[in-house]
Amino acid sequence: MVSEVKLFLDRSEDEIFLSQKDLDSSIDKNIKEILGIPSEKTFYHSVISHAYYSIFYAVKAYLFQKGIRTKAPEIHKKTYLEFKKIIDKDILDYELLRIYENEISKAESLLNIFLLEKEKRGRFVYNLKSEANLPFARESIENAKKFVSIIKTILEL
Repeated sequence: MVSEVKLFLDRSEDEIFLSQKDLDSSIDKNIKEILGIPSEKTFYHSVISHAYYSIFYAVKAYLFQKGIRTKAPEIHKKTYLEFKKIIDKDILDYELLRIYENEISKAESLLNIFLLEKEKRGRFVYNLKSEANLPFARESIENAKKFVSIIKTILEL
């Protein structure tokens, strides 16, 4: 595996770790006490943001392995659109089929996860009060774990 691909995957896994840490710090009273975090304080916006970045870096790793580089400005939009091109060409479906005989996971669902988390990042990180975001934060972590796991499996073929 190309070293840059591994670096993107490592960063992706770091973001999942940070997402889980922020969720735990938001809901676990013992952690809050140990760290001196006020009981009413939550970090759900950060959970969602880290989960999104986990997905983003996994996509960057996948694209990098395909020889596709995305750069600023608008790196998130460009990365999404490049990933969408691959989905539209059924390239990812073919790779997923090689992993999952029954096509357990479709490429389109990965694209939808990426888009959902990209939209959530904007909506919840910048606009809403953190306290209302717990269900969305939990969903984001699960989406990130699923997405990154699939991308890692593809890249290690």
